[in-house]
Amino acid sequence: MFITFEGIEGCGKSTQAKLLCEALIDRGFSVVLTREPGGTPAAEELRSFLLKPRNEKFPPFAELSIYEAARAFHVENLIKPSLSEGAVVICDRFTDSTLAYQGYGRGIDLSLVEWLNREATGGLKPDLTVLIDLPVEKAFRRISDRRKDRMEQEDFEFHERVRQGFLRIAEKEPERFLIVDGRKTVEEIHEEVLKAVLRRLRAL
Repeated sequence: MFITFEGIEGCGKSTQAKLLCEALIDRGFSVVLTREPGGTPAAEELRSFLLKPRNEKFPPFAELSIYEAARAFHVENLIKPSLSEGAVVICDRFTDSTLAYQGYGRGIDLSLVEWLNREATGGLKPDLTVLIDLPVEKAFRRISDRRKDRMEQEDFEFHERVRQGFLRIAEKEPERFLIVDGRKTVEEIHEEVLKAVLRRLRAL
C-alpha cells in the first residue's frame, strides 16, 4: 500500500507520517517512511538545492524540472522496489504537492505538471492520500519560530493558492483522499488517520 501525506507548510503532515509509520510497525507491518523531495542519496542532494534560500531568481520551470528529477530517482530506486517487496510505503509529499505548489502556486500549466508527474512516476499513484488542511494564518504561526527554507519564505497569497489547489485536487479524486482538519490535536488526527489506513489495509 502506498500512502502519501499532503498539505501546506506547518500543517503537521511530517509528524503524522512518522506516527502512522510507528503505529503500523507496532502492528507487524513492514513499513518504509520516506519524503519528497528526497528519499535517496541523489534525490536528497536535489532537495538541498531546491530548498536552499538564494538571492538568484529561481525560474518556476527550473524548479518544476528539478522536483520531477528528484522524484524519478525516488520512485525508481526506493518506492517501487519497496512496494514490490510488500512494504507499506508512507511518503511525506508526492505528486499532489507539485501540482499544488508549481501548478496552482506558481501558475505553471496544470496539464504540463500532470504530464511530468506521470513521466517521473511511470504512472504510479498513491492508494491513499491524507490531506491535512489548515488555514494559512494558523500555519504561519506554527512556523514563525523556525528557520525557513525557500518555499516557507513565500508570501501569504502564494500559500493560500497552494492550499486551495490541494482542496481542488482532492475534490477531483474523493475516493483517494482523506481530508483531515489540521486544527485538531495531534492525537485526534493520528487516530482518524490510523483508522482509515487500517480499514483500507484490511480490504486489500
